[in-house]
Amino acid sequence: MDLIILLIGILTLSCLGYVIYKFNADQESTDNPQKRQEEINQMREMLTLEFKNLANEIFDEKTKKITEVNKENLSNILDPLKENIQRFEKKVESSNKDALEFNAILKSEINHLKNETLKMRDDANNLANALRGESKTQGDWGEQQMETILNAAGLEKNIHYEKEKNLKNENEDNQRLDYIVKLPGDKCIIIDSKVSLVAYVNYYNSEDKEEKKHYLKEHLKSINTHITTLSNKNYQDLDINQPDYILMFMANEPAFKLAVLEDVSIYNKAIDKNIVMVTNSTLFATLKTVAYMWKQDKANKNAIEIARQAGSLYDKFQSFSEDLIKVGNNLNTTKNTYEDAMKKLTEGKDNLVRKTERLRELGAKTSKKINPKLIERSE
Repeated sequence: MDLIILLIGILTLSCLGYVIYKFNADQESTDNPQKRQEEINQMREMLTLEFKNLANEIFDEKTKKITEVNKENLSNILDPLKENIQRFEKKVESSNKDALEFNAILKSEINHLKNETLKMRDDANNLANALRGESKTQGDWGEQQMETILNAAGLEKNIHYEKEKNLKNENEDNQRLDYIVKLPGDKCIIIDSKVSLVAYVNYYNSEDKEEKKHYLKEHLKSINTHITTLSNKNYQDLDINQPDYILMFMANEPAFKLAVLEDVSIYNKAIDKNIVMVTNSTLFATLKTVAYMWKQDKANKNAIEIARQAGSLYDKFQSFSEDLIKVGNNLNTTKNTYEDAMKKLTEGKDNLVRKTERLRELGAKTSKKINPKLIERSE
C-alpha cells in the first residue's frame, strides 16, 4: 500500500513536470520571459510542497503501522511473561505462608516436647531423690503421687476430697489425716500415704546376698511397723461416716510386690487390722469407682429435680387450664347476655329500636340517627 502511494506520487510529479515543460515550450515565443520564470517557480514550489505532504503522509502512515505492529508483538511477548510472573508470585507467597505455618506448628511441638522432657526429668529426679532420701522426703513424694491419681480419677480438691485435715477423737486429741475422700451420702474413706522405702532402695542397690536378705527384712519390718502404727491411731473411731477400714497407699508398686512375694500373709495381716494396702493401679481403680458414684449421685439428684419441676409444671398447667375454662365460661355467659340484650333491643313489635325510632319520626329533635342495620333488624 505504501509503495503504491509512493509510485502515485512519483507519477504525479512526472506529469506535473511534463505539463511545465509543455507550458514552457508553448509560451517561449509569446510570453514575457520574466513572467514565465515566475510561473515556473510557483509551479515548482507547489510541486515541492505536494511532494513533501505526500512523503509526510506516507511516513506517518508507516510509523503508525510500525508502532501498532511493535505494540502487538510486545503484548504477545509480555502478556505470557506477566502471567508467569503472577503465578510465580502466588506460588512464592503460598510457599512462604505454608512455611510460616509449618514453622509455627514445629515450634509449638518442639516446645511441647521440651516441656514434656523437662517434666519427665523432674519426675525422674523427684523419684530418685525420694528413693534416696529420708522417710519424710519419701512421704512427700508419695503424697504427690496421690494427688496425681486423685486428679486423674476425676476428683476435685475440697469438693470430692480434703488433704491433711485435723479431726478430734473421743479423747479430744487431734488426728491429722493425709486424705479424706468423700462419698455420696456424707460418707468418706481415709487414705494414708506415708511408707518408708529406704530399705527397699538399699535392697536393690546391694549385690551381696546376705545384705539383700537383711534389707529385705528391714523393708518388711518398715511396712509392718507402719501397719501397726496406723492401726493404733484408730482412725475408724473418728466421728465421721466411714467404712471400718482405711486405705494404706504404697506409691511404689514393685516395693509392695516384693513384700507380698516375701511374706504372702502381710496383706491379710493388714486386713485383720482394718487396713487395706493399695498401690497406684488399685487405688486408681478405687477412686474411679468413687468418681462414678459421684456421677451417678448427680444423675439421681438431677432426676429428682426433674421430677420435682415436672410436678410443679403439671400443677401450674392444671391451674392454667382451669383459668382458661373459666374464661371460656365467662365468654359464653357474656355471649348469652349479649344475645338476650339484642333480642330485647330488636325483636317484638314494640322493641326498643322501633319505639325509639318512632319518637324521631314523630318530630323529636335529634342530632344523630340509629344504625340502619339495627332499624332493619327491628323491622
